[in-house]
Amino acid sequence: MQTTFVLTIVVGAPIVAVVSLLADLSTWSARAEFAIRVGAPVWFCTALAVFLYARRRTTDR
Repeated sequence: MQTTFVLTIVVGAPIVAVVSLLADLSTWSARAEFAIRVGAPVWFCTALAVFLYARRRTTDR
């Protein structure tokens, strides 16, 4: 869980920053919608990658 959190910040923050340059974030509702639309998939992909890595590491032993 801690690995997922750290990797999401390290990998996801630059992705979200770059994508936010292309979005109109003038209102709080637009910002919240953006955070959900972009942040959720980033977190999900990171969590899936960490899970698959951990699963592979435990089955190799």
